[in-house]
Formats: sequence, C-alpha cells, structure tokens
Amino acid sequence: MIDAATTQVAAPLLAWYDRHRRVMPWRALPGKAANPYHVWLSEIMLQQTTVATVGPYFERFLARWPTVGDLAAADLDDVLHGWQGLGYYARARNLHKCAIVVSAELGGVFPDTEADLLKLPGIGPYTAAAIAAIAFDRRATVVDGNVERVMARLFAVEDPLPGSKEVLREYAISVTPDARFGDYAQATMDLGATICSPTKPACAICPLTDSCAARRLGIAGDLPKKTPKAERPTRRGVAFWIVAPDGSVLLRRRVESGLLGGMMEVPSTDWVPDGTWTRDDALKQAPVAAGQVVDWHELKGMVRHTFTHFHLELTVLAARVEDTNGLDGVWCVPGGFGDYALPTVMKKVVRLGMGFEPLA
Repeated sequence: MIDAATTQVAAPLLAWYDRHRRVMPWRALPGKAANPYHVWLSEIMLQQTTVATVGPYFERFLARWPTVGDLAAADLDDVLHGWQGLGYYARARNLHKCAIVVSAELGGVFPDTEADLLKLPGIGPYTAAAIAAIAFDRRATVVDGNVERVMARLFAVEDPLPGSKEVLREYAISVTPDARFGDYAQATMDLGATICSPTKPACAICPLTDSCAARRLGIAGDLPKKTPKAERPTRRGVAFWIVAPDGSVLLRRRVESGLLGGMMEVPSTDWVPDGTWTRDDALKQAPVAAGQVVDWHELKGMVRHTFTHFHLELTVLAARVEDTNGLDGVWCVPGGFGDYALPTVMKKVVRLGMGFEPLA
C-alpha cells in the first residue's frame, strides 16, 4: 500500500520538479553536489522568513563570509548587524555558535546524519532533516508548512493544525521515495509554495491532481484547517533616552538569553504584560543614579511593535546628563546608530528619541 502510494506521488512530483524547480542562490544546479554550508545557512535564515526576503541576506552573508570558517571567525556584533531585518535574533546567535563548533571541533565539515546535526546549536528536527536530505541526500522526511499543506490535501486530513501535525508527518514519511531524497524534499516544498498554495490552489496543473483526495472531495481550498490562534497580549515598558553633553546617546547590550538576546538597545524597563508603568516605578529601573538627571521628559508619541507572541508598547522618557561616569553601556554619536545591531523595535525608539532637544 505504501509502495503504491509512494509511486503515485513521488514519480510525478519529481518529474514535475525536474521541469519546474525554482532557482535559488543556495540551491545546487541539476547534477551538481549541494554545498552543506549554503544549505545550512539558507535553512537557518528561512525559519519563519520568506524566500524573497532571505535571498539578498544570503548573498550578502556569503559574500562577506564565504565559508563556515570565515563565519566562525567573525565578531558576533558583525553577524548580528548583518542579520538586522531578518528578526528572531536568537537564530543569528546560534548561527554563529554553530559555525564555531563546526569549524573548531569538526574541522569545518558538517555532519551528514540527522542525529549528529541535532547536536549542533540552533538545529532542530526540521532543519536537521532538511540539511541531511538536501545537502547529503540522506533519507529524511522534511516537513514544513508547505509540506503539511500538501499532505493535508493529498490525504484529505480535516483535523485542524497544530493537532494534526504528527498525522501529516506520518503521511509525509509514507510517500517518501527510496532515492533522490534532497530533490524530493525540495519538490514537495516547491509544490506547496507555487501550486498547492494556501489560497486558490492550482489543482488543474498540479502533478498530484489524480492522487489528491481533497480535490476529489472539492475541499482542497479549505485545507489544512487551523485552530484559531489566541489573541496576542500587550506588554508595556518604558525606554530611557539618555543624552550626554556632546549629544551622544546611551546604548547597552541586552543579556544573551531571552528575546533579542545579545542585541544592542536603548535602555528600558522590563516589558510587563497587561499593565502600566508609573513614572516613579519606571525610574527605579533607569540606568542612572537619582542625582544624575535633573528632569525627565516624556516624549510625545508611543513606540508600538508586534512580536510573534505579543504586542509591545513603549513610552520614552528622555533626559540630559552632565556626568556620564558610572553609566554602563556605549555612547552612540548622532548618525552612528547604523553601526550597531539594533533590532527593529529599538530603531523605532531611536526615531522617536531623535526628536528630543535637551536644554543646554
């Protein structure tokens, strides 16, 4: 039964892929061996990010750090700076850690099995399977959102995601062929991205149309079903725009762990859920001593930003300090913010803060 299903799916899908495969800067040309460094770098970048967005970043990274050894030798701040705009900055930190491990401990050679790839920083089950299949043509079942959608329609799985993930994975395993594992993984993802798309799937030109249960039932466009997501909560905080006599502004590095870990920031309070900050409470977390600031000014406007799991609202308090001694961080001159790895939310704070004109 599985062999028949595999033949009905894999053969026409691979034939379609051979004619219509997408051209991507990290994808090996037909008949050429994949570069594991390119595959790994692209797969990390593609997590939660579109192909169109990743392309230019991939090419810039490759131009600057053409090998895993070059990336390992890079300064983390440079890597974070190059990553700006891709978001999910923990990926960049783990990318750098992984490069160091591969370069220093593995002689610059990526492992070729899922089990060994999973031991590396920042590599989870999906990424390990993708690298094993695409870079080394190992038998591995690669399941991303595109593949889940193809499987849900192919087998008419009406149970909603995320509860149906394991069922969809089992279906994906059942139709994985016994050869061309990398091509098959990329073919399934390409099909989901171009033909079996989230809305208005092009069933008439799909290579799997004869095997697709959802098409026969007339429900392809309704699948996969998804459990409604809970509404994102809102967190609130206060950022401190602190200006030195020469006009430079205090920045500091966030702790390595947690959201935006290791990135530079305009100092701020904790971001608390469903609450508001009084000025007195906020100033207890200001990075200056009580006597260093004569007066704080609340800037007009509010910084709003949305992360994956919550919305953030930041009020900005601004002040001038005459004495910068004892203040931890770095002082950034006006016009120099582009030299630092500032996440998008902090760039918004900078834009608001630049309107502050302290009295001499």
